Amino acid sequence: MTVLGRLDRWRDQGALTPEQHALLDGLVRGNPCSVFLHLNFLLYAGVLAFVGGLGWTAEAYSQQLGDLVVVAGLTLLLAACLGYCFAKAPPYSGAETPSPNLVLDYVLYLGSLTWSAELTYLEKRFHLLSGQWDLYLLATALFFFALAYRFDNRFVLSLALSTLAGWFGVTIAQTTGYGEASYRQFAILYSLVVGVAGIALQSWGIKRHFLGTYLNIAANVLMMALLSGVFTREGYLLWLLLLVLACGASLWYGVTQRQFSFVAYAALYGYAGVSAILIRNLHDASALLTYFVVTGVTMVVVLVVLARRFGREP
Repeated sequence: MTVLGRLDRWRDQGALTPEQHALLDGLVRGNPCSVFLHLNFLLYAGVLAFVGGLGWTAEAYSQQLGDLVVVAGLTLLLAACLGYCFAKAPPYSGAETPSPNLVLDYVLYLGSLTWSAELTYLEKRFHLLSGQWDLYLLATALFFFALAYRFDNRFVLSLALSTLAGWFGVTIAQTTGYGEASYRQFAILYSLVVGVAGIALQSWGIKRHFLGTYLNIAANVLMMALLSGVFTREGYLLWLLLLVLACGASLWYGVTQRQFSFVAYAALYGYAGVSAILIRNLHDASALLTYFVVTGVTMVVVLVVLARRFGREP
């Protein structure tokens, strides 16, 4: 039986959805396939590399160029990016607003990174806020939030949430010092704040489609914080219980909302937490290797089966 024949049979048996069958059939026949996601990733990486090179150039040649030239150049680039976005983007709406063209998203991303590069340069050269990086991070997070909601961009929203996490971290270091317990507690607080904020904005009808971004980041931060507690010497059973509860909530949400990523979070973080307890007193190298090979393969098989089930069910 030919490959095309097998694909037809798998489709008839329900092993492949019509969409999956059409994609694989086109690949077998040598038809063109979309490389949009790959190009999208490369373009975003290219923008990041460009801004990184821009920052390196400003730092390396600031003496030759002069601070005025560097700051003016960064300011003009930022103004050009924002000017283009405001000129091309449709008016603000609380509902999902598609981008008028692909260029706008990359220009907005470039402007966001340029803002960060300029603030960093200004502080390093002129010490405007005397090294108070928490204020820079908070201002940057608020600026990114404004851009994300004005231009309906989830990528910039992710930048805003990660910058806000940085602000939490710097604030912790300044107030309580560099303690593992402090970071864990504030990571839990951060995840709760982000999750509640996302749910509240969604209930108010403000960019409802942003909820997934909020919950994905909140879930990962919360589970990483709880998982770190499982590796402590004392009280690790309590942290394991909290991690299991969080994984259960993630699994429930993933199944009820048809979000496979949350099912995967529950499986992976739960596996890591339970494994940390089971091998805590296991020091035999061969036993450890056997455990991770058997359980790791089992986990991969389970995730593949779940992914296929999510792909088939409407």
